Amino acid sequence: MQHEDVITDKLRLNQILINIVGNAIKFTPVGGDIIIHLVERPCSTSGYAAYEFSIKDTGIGMSSDFLGHVFDTFAREQSATVSGIQGTGLGMAITKNIVEMMGGTVEVESEEGKSSKFTVTLTLRLADKPIRYEPIAELQGARKLVVDDDIETCCSVCKMLRSIDMQPDWTVTGKEAVLRAQDAAELKDEYKVYIVDYLMPDMNGIEMIRRIRRVIHEDVPIIVLTAYDWADFEKEAREAGATAFVAKPIFMSELRSVLTKPVQMEEPKPEETEKTFDYSGKRILLVEDNALNRELALAILGESGMQIDCAEDGIEAVNQINEAPEDRYDLVLMDIQMPRMDGCTATREIRTLPNNRKANVPIVAMTANAFEEDRKKAFECGMNGHIVKPIDRRSISKVLDQIFKEAK
Repeated sequence: MQHEDVITDKLRLNQILINIVGNAIKFTPVGGDIIIHLVERPCSTSGYAAYEFSIKDTGIGMSSDFLGHVFDTFAREQSATVSGIQGTGLGMAITKNIVEMMGGTVEVESEEGKSSKFTVTLTLRLADKPIRYEPIAELQGARKLVVDDDIETCCSVCKMLRSIDMQPDWTVTGKEAVLRAQDAAELKDEYKVYIVDYLMPDMNGIEMIRRIRRVIHEDVPIIVLTAYDWADFEKEAREAGATAFVAKPIFMSELRSVLTKPVQMEEPKPEETEKTFDYSGKRILLVEDNALNRELALAILGESGMQIDCAEDGIEAVNQINEAPEDRYDLVLMDIQMPRMDGCTATREIRTLPNNRKANVPIVAMTANAFEEDRKKAFECGMNGHIVKPIDRRSISKVLDQIFKEAK
């Protein structure tokens, strides 16, 4: 990948990848594979590049009949329903909606009983001043050994190392890595850094690190590559001789950082207990013109115990509040961009209602824009809070807690 630094909506991109990878994990049995590739392709527009994210699994796949409906709202494969796999059927519909909002495309290939592959293509703006990674003086020209059973990972890491003036070799087996370490020590032509995958098919990663450490100098770093949370095995790996850890997929910025200053062992953070998502007894008015966004919000809010009324634009919202009993609504969730009457105009109209309680009902903006000026605009028109779409349980719970606490 030529350009690592791009300008994009991180929140939306994360949501896309979380939805697709989450599905892959859900529908892939224990022992299966999930392979994520990122490829940069040239773009006809100057200052931009096309990035292709592909997520392929070896899970249960999809039938040809369902494949044409995978992005439909509430669509679920019959085999998934029968097998008891939980889901709302909204994830892929939401994903496609977000991808298209970002001007991209999402495609799917699948073979029932074997695999599925989702490919997301986005055209992203390149950073105005791409970061240039200079060679590390202490390691310039030095030999490195990359050990990973995936050839593409080996080639990718070696390419990065060459770009900062290092001389990498690679191998796809743990046994070969140990032999190369022994030969290098005997010939007094040692590798200055070892970058090794934690999970190797022919040898336990910890054992490979232990054997390599026996024949190399104690100052030579062994950096562990892993797609897993290394907190689970960090202590054992360090005792075996590992000095640093880096997560897959690896980027140049992370690789150079860990080569310059190996990651220090972090103190384990106390686990956060999830707050109860229970707002029973509250009634809200959900104002959203997009059917998909409305269904997503209803699915999330439905878990809270709240009663929910809906309106599809600002005019409907103002009329419903005006005609309802004064104590009907505890909160209004208001989309900003809607036909006939937008959210800000509707909020101003509500604030001028003659009934004081109705005029002061808490109103929270829902918007796809996460910029500070959008948040400021929402507050200036009389709103009490701001949530970025697509909404999730954590973000909405945080705002609801704040609003209902202030209302007491």
